Amino acid sequence: MSEYSIAHAKDQLPRLIDRMLNGEAVVITRRGRPVARVVPIDPVTADLPHKIDLEWLRSIREAAKTETSGVTDTVKAMREDYRY
Repeated sequence: MSEYSIAHAKDQLPRLIDRMLNGEAVVITRRGRPVARVVPIDPVTADLPHKIDLEWLRSIREAAKTETSGVTDTVKAMREDYRY
């Protein structure tokens, strides 16, 4: 793991990104004290939005539907359940 001051990291950002893409974590320091650690994104989590199981999502939506799943039906059911 490499350490760079904020000023050095700012000047060398493209080079630091290349190092991170090669798997190296980088620590950023201010006045010699570590303030941040920059690490490469895990490829598995980076692709997560593209791996959503749409069939599973559809089945969950269908299971959540009820007789009063429509707005109009829901309001009617609420009015019928309300007792003066």
